[in-house]
Amino acid sequence: MEVSSSKSYSVGARTAWDMFHEDDFFTRITTSCADMDNMLGGGINCKEITEIGGVPGIGKTQLGIQLAVNVQIPLDYGGLGGKAIYIDTEGSFMPERALQIAQACIEDIETNGFYRKDFHVNMEPTSFLENIFYFRVCSYTEQIALINYLDKFISDHQDVKVVIVDSVTFHFRQDFDDLARRTRVLGGMALKLMKLAKQFSLAVVLLNQVTMKYTEGSFQLTLALGDSWSHACTNRIILYWNGNERYAYIDKSPSLPSASAPYSVTAKGIRNSASNCKRVKMM
Repeated sequence: MEVSSSKSYSVGARTAWDMFHEDDFFTRITTSCADMDNMLGGGINCKEITEIGGVPGIGKTQLGIQLAVNVQIPLDYGGLGGKAIYIDTEGSFMPERALQIAQACIEDIETNGFYRKDFHVNMEPTSFLENIFYFRVCSYTEQIALINYLDKFISDHQDVKVVIVDSVTFHFRQDFDDLARRTRVLGGMALKLMKLAKQFSLAVVLLNQVTMKYTEGSFQLTLALGDSWSHACTNRIILYWNGNERYAYIDKSPSLPSASAPYSVTAKGIRNSASNCKRVKMM
C-alpha cells in the first residue's frame, strides 16, 4: 500500500532544474511598447496571472484591447497566432477602438519589415474582431459563473491565448457587504483562473481599480480588493502618471525586478512614450 502511494506521488513530481528551464519556453504577448516589453522580459507572460491597475484614464482598457489584438499576431511574425476572451464588467470595451488598434497592428507588421509576400494570411482588421470572444457580465454571480464555464469554452477553443477581465473589481466593490465572504469568493476565482492559465498555457490579465488606504498617518492610493487579493496574482503592474507622462511599474513579480517604463496611449494604441505626451482621452 505504501509503495503504490509513493509511486502515485512521483508521477506528478518535477525537478527544480526542469522548472528553472521552463522560463526559456514561456510565450509572451507584446504590449506594442518596447520599453514596457523590455521591463516585462518580453511582454505579458502566458501561464501566469498578471494584474494591471491604475487610476481612471491611465489606459487600462486601452492596454487590455491592445493585448486582445496583439495575441493574434501570426506565429510567422513573432506572435502567438491566438484568440482572446474579453470579459467586460463595466461596459468599457469599444469594438471601434479594437478595429482602430488592429489596423495599426497590421501597419506595424508591414512597415517594420516583417511582412512576407510569400506567406498568405488573413490580415484584415475585421478578422481581428472575429477572434475576440466578448462577454458582458452585469453582476458578480454572472462573473463567477462565466469563469467557471471558461474551462469548457477554452477546451472547445484551444487557440485562445489570453483571458482579459475588465475590470475584475467592479462588481465586487458594488455588491458585497460581507468582506470575509468576498475574500473567499475572490480566492476561489483566482485559483480557477490560475488553473486555466497553467492548463491551457494562456495569459490571464486582470484589470483593477484603485482605492484609498489609510497607512502611516495618511491616505494613499492603492489597488482595490484588499491585501488578501494582492497575493492572488503572479505579477502586479501599477500604471501611474508622472507629470504628463504615463508609467508602468512592476510592483510584484517572482521573476522580474521592480522597474518602471514610460508608455503612451495614441490613436494607434499603446506605444513608446513621446516627449510631447499629453493627458488626452482616446475615443
